[in-house]
Amino acid sequence: MITYLTDYPFVRYALIVGVLIALCSSLLGVILVLKRFSYIGDGLSHVAFGAMAIAAVVGLTDNMLLTLPITIVCAILLLWTGQNAKIKGDAAIAMISVGALAVGYLLMNLFPTSSNISGDVCSTLFGSAKILTLTKSEVVLSIVLSVIVVILFIAFYNRFFAVTFDENFARAVGTKANLLNLLIATVIAVIIVLAMNLVGSLLVSALVIFPALSAMRIFKSFKSVTICSAVISVFCALTGIILSILWGTPTGSTIVITDIAAFVICSVTGKIRN
Repeated sequence: MITYLTDYPFVRYALIVGVLIALCSSLLGVILVLKRFSYIGDGLSHVAFGAMAIAAVVGLTDNMLLTLPITIVCAILLLWTGQNAKIKGDAAIAMISVGALAVGYLLMNLFPTSSNISGDVCSTLFGSAKILTLTKSEVVLSIVLSVIVVILFIAFYNRFFAVTFDENFARAVGTKANLLNLLIATVIAVIIVLAMNLVGSLLVSALVIFPALSAMRIFKSFKSVTICSAVISVFCALTGIILSILWGTPTGSTIVITDIAAFVICSVTGKIRN
């Protein structure tokens, strides 16, 4: 059955992009969980939704040209405001995410680009079947960005490890923690924009957080958790995409359900081992 499905180009595109996005999300997800920045993914996904609405109103054929820069800028702002004593990190995320979500939905209603606004909003928020309608150019762009993210993670692995566990010590030994945090914020923004095509803006956090939490139920070291998180994320993405095609269910929701099932299994396995 699976071999039969891969005969269709749109299925191959969905599987390739899904695997790459899941891999990237899992790598940065471990860092986000350990640094207690879990909700930043949720906030940036709302920002990306607002940016996509603006791109649709302006009439851009490729909304990535506007969505990606805006999301990166907001990621940097969230990082900066999170370090500002006047505005705490959680408050900054709430301000930017809720504001962007409201602006995006308002623009889509004031300047509708189609007769089915509810369907467009639902598809963007929950990723109904967007991953199955990717064009060849979108697939190429996703592959390029995903490869860059993986290369950056491997190249800065040791520095990411240091900043994640003890940022003060990393600064003391000469590590440029601010630049690394800036790089992390930028990479997260790229992943969020890519992941919206897979699971929609409201479910992006699950794609980033669940694999990391599942891996932490079994392993304790940073390296083991990262590898296990990547394996779980890729497996759940593949399973979710295939099941959504076979059962006719929303792709994003199906992937998240498989992630939840993996978390439950890993939690039980961890308790048995302990």
